[in-house]
Amino acid sequence: MENIRKYSLLDINHRKQQTEKDSTFRPSIQIGALIHMFASTQQDGYSAPHTAPEPKSWGKGFSLYRARVLVGGQLSKKGSFFIETDLPSIIGSRNADGTKNVKVSQIILDAQYQHEFTNAFQLVVGKQLVSNNRNGLQSAATLLTNDFSYFQYPYNMFEDSPLQGNFGRDLGVNARGFLFKDKFEYRIGVFTGRIVDEKDPLRYVGRLAYNFLDKDKDYYYAGTNLGQRKVLTWGLGYDTQSSYHNYSSDLFLDYPVSNDGSITLSAAFQYMSGGTSTGKYSFATSIPKQTVQFLELGYYFKSARLQPWIKYENNQVKAESIQAGEIDLYRFDKLNSGSVVGGGLNYFFNDFGTNLRLSYTTRSYNVENTATAKFDKQTYGQCWLQLQFFIF
Repeated sequence: MENIRKYSLLDINHRKQQTEKDSTFRPSIQIGALIHMFASTQQDGYSAPHTAPEPKSWGKGFSLYRARVLVGGQLSKKGSFFIETDLPSIIGSRNADGTKNVKVSQIILDAQYQHEFTNAFQLVVGKQLVSNNRNGLQSAATLLTNDFSYFQYPYNMFEDSPLQGNFGRDLGVNARGFLFKDKFEYRIGVFTGRIVDEKDPLRYVGRLAYNFLDKDKDYYYAGTNLGQRKVLTWGLGYDTQSSYHNYSSDLFLDYPVSNDGSITLSAAFQYMSGGTSTGKYSFATSIPKQTVQFLELGYYFKSARLQPWIKYENNQVKAESIQAGEIDLYRFDKLNSGSVVGGGLNYFFNDFGTNLRLSYTTRSYNVENTATAKFDKQTYGQCWLQLQFFIF
């Protein structure tokens, strides 16, 4: 890859560089696309461990997972916009009535305006990606593994999720800036969050990060840089609304260890809880107290264009009595805890422009044995062969 920054989606703060060279500003616009499609086979218990009639049986098929249209532009020397659409559901998946999901209308995923007052203070307003951890702020075009984290932000994915998000997006205002020679980054935002009666407390999300090596100023972080940069970043984040609190710490290392190889490591720890209050705006019964441990590790072989990787995630629920309702606490914790272990191999035809990803991932659950009233650990598998093409 000649320069990772040729994919300007990863570097929207720098779109103004060309215009600043000209004495007369000229507004600009660019259009792109991101496609993820795959062939897959998966055990029924992978997504429905407690209800699948035959959890060990394997299904198979072809799917269109992501089909995003990207539009961005420079409106002034300091102002830019970004709009992105996506599929609300997977094309090729099975509908509840047994038919195939083939007719899907696009939705607005992102619609944001960014104004850079100074390098130390920028505002991003509109519908945008919201997270207190690095994995949740990554570009889907530059992931190290086959997909995003399973457990780090499960409550902000859909409109019926506790935080009423849309694939991690929310509406609001986000302040962002860089200090200390661009080594320190802050993101502090206020968002709508969940709406009960439009008098709800607002949602506050923030992240502080320090870059020990190269600068990392991309708006959407890269999951891997394919040996083109030396990045070591430590971040701390929070996400809170009413009784809901989420605190995280993450570490990211992306470093060339030789002329022909580079290592990528991403790790995180997270604590979250919906609290124990019982007021109108409480999250107590929708988000139990829990911790998440997350790890991704990969190595890129430059000459072979290959990148093997492994991932591990563990979600440990330790709910309060009020959060479990009438369910026994031990049973509630067991049913809601789980882990993910997986690995894969990426082949880059044209870096992030075109690549092929083979992955095998397992999910482990505590499945209740009705005969013994005990829990058995059950593990189910999923295999993807995913094609990506991306241009912007």
